[in-house]
Amino acid sequence: MYDEILCPIDGSPGSDTAVEHACYIGELADARLHALFVVDETIAGADAWDMVVEGEEERGERALDAVADTAAERGLPVEKHLRRGRPHEEIIDAVAEYDADLVVMGTHGRTGVGRFLAAGSVAERVVRHSEVPVLTARIEE
Repeated sequence: MYDEILCPIDGSPGSDTAVEHACYIGELADARLHALFVVDETIAGADAWDMVVEGEEERGERALDAVADTAAERGLPVEKHLRRGRPHEEIIDAVAEYDADLVVMGTHGRTGVGRFLAAGSVAERVVRHSEVPVLTARIEE
């Protein structure tokens, strides 16, 4: 049922929850895991761009290496992808590009005012626009 699983991560400790779910499903389905880190192009102004992007790319590489280590411990094949752009758009594009049939990603699980302020979150946008199933793993704050 699932051959290619896309697991977008943001490098936070909370991403570990989504990675665990993705690896578990990957083991059950004998699937390949695509770990994706997107450097958000909207995070810095033009004068700070190079320094911020370089730092984010280094953070992304470390996060992707951690996912690869977790997947390797379980004998799961993994491909690492580092992209630049708007995270939700890059995730949706990656679904098609990597022929993913499932997305597993974290969500912060905000409620009330916190959810209202975070409206339009990356996970919410991916759920709304993805053409494949999206499993969201709630991350406790």
